[in-house]
Amino acid sequence: MNNRFERLKDRVRSLIPRRRPNRFLERLNEQSAVLVQGTEALMAYMRKPSNKNAEAVRILEKQADEVRRILIDELNRSFVTPIDREDLFDLSRALDDVLDYAYSVVNEMDILAVKPNEHLLEMAEMLHEAAQELHLAMERLEHHPSVAEDHAVRAKSIDNRMETLYAIALAELFRGPKDLDHVVEMLKLREIYRHMLHAIGCGDHAANIISDIVVEFF
Repeated sequence: MNNRFERLKDRVRSLIPRRRPNRFLERLNEQSAVLVQGTEALMAYMRKPSNKNAEAVRILEKQADEVRRILIDELNRSFVTPIDREDLFDLSRALDDVLDYAYSVVNEMDILAVKPNEHLLEMAEMLHEAAQELHLAMERLEHHPSVAEDHAVRAKSIDNRMETLYAIALAELFRGPKDLDHVVEMLKLREIYRHMLHAIGCGDHAANIISDIVVEFF
């Protein structure tokens, strides 16, 4: 009797259509995973600036670009999307912009011969923390949207911390220039600090889009 009942349950389950995973969210999840790896590579560069660590950031930035290209191609070939296609496009672009700025940081530090300092390392750690929260939000978005929203809020909170650190770093940077070489170094570092601030700003924008998606579609 029990065996017959189990076979009946299995047959009923087979008749229930399986929900197809949202391939667009899967692609964004893949993109956010690369972002986590990219910001981790950025931290490694700040701890030990080398050609190897710089190249790791560049490779991951290109990898993220490729994931975004595939997502856009899939969007262009789809007549209907479960989430507004503009939201999907904008979220992908915001995630991509974070890693683009990380790439710019490493590239300009390499070209301008700027050495990392404790502020840059702390900024990189904050950016990595935000990337982790965004990735967790993407992992949870489809099946646990309220949890995704919580991670988005956490990512946003890091933006305020970065702005505070940015102000402290600038204040120290412009405290009593000693000579022309020091002034030149100040100007170089200011640009690097700005890239880091813009990177976390893009992460904040991505978090806002995730929150909007939760409200509108879940």
